[in-house]
Amino acid sequence: MVSLEHATLARLSRGGFSFEILVDPDLALRLKKGESVDVQDVLASQQVFSHAKKGDRVPEEELEKVFKTKDIFTIATAIIKHGELQLTTEQRRRFVEDKKKQIADIISKQGMDPKTRLPHPPSRILNAMEEAHVSVDPFLPASEQIKDVLSKIQGIIPITLERVEIAIRVPMQHAGRASSVVRNISPIKSEEWKSDAWVATIEIPAGMQADIYEKLNKATGGQVEVKIVKEHKI
Repeated sequence: MVSLEHATLARLSRGGFSFEILVDPDLALRLKKGESVDVQDVLASQQVFSHAKKGDRVPEEELEKVFKTKDIFTIATAIIKHGELQLTTEQRRRFVEDKKKQIADIISKQGMDPKTRLPHPPSRILNAMEEAHVSVDPFLPASEQIKDVLSKIQGIIPITLERVEIAIRVPMQHAGRASSVVRNISPIKSEEWKSDAWVATIEIPAGMQADIYEKLNKATGGQVEVKIVKEHKI
């Protein structure tokens, strides 16, 4: 159990009431992210407060009314998972940096330079985010922040999000390996097992083309035919 001196606050507003608990900042963050953590180790105090700094405790009947239980560990888990967690400065920095990398990776895979038709590497996107002073929410899923981030960096680097439908043809002797490679990357829209070849159609983010071409070439010894059937912006 963390000491009160090193604890931070987790807060949840529900049913017109405010519920606060004192927690170990690192363990609480792991629990909030979905990791397996014993909530007993997370709590610095087995009390629920309406105002922790003042020491005002929430009456048990109020807890039961809102959470349908008096069990402190069940209540604490709900507060941490569904409420606001006060991060330390170092935690927020790490979490924000991780989220930025997730966003840059998604944009790199789904986007491309409309002039060169090539994807931007994640490092270039991160630099553009830095230059554009992009702020990200450490708790909001990366996928939900793509549109906002993209609108801010498009003035710095030319980029557009696109998906492409590609047709693949592989000689039958390499069909098994090629099929396995493709299925690990994307659902197959259509396929046909011919006497001499395996033919399939898939749809992928435009930025993933080079990656899938490389893997297919490796799996087939270069005996693969790929062509773009359709392109569309996201």
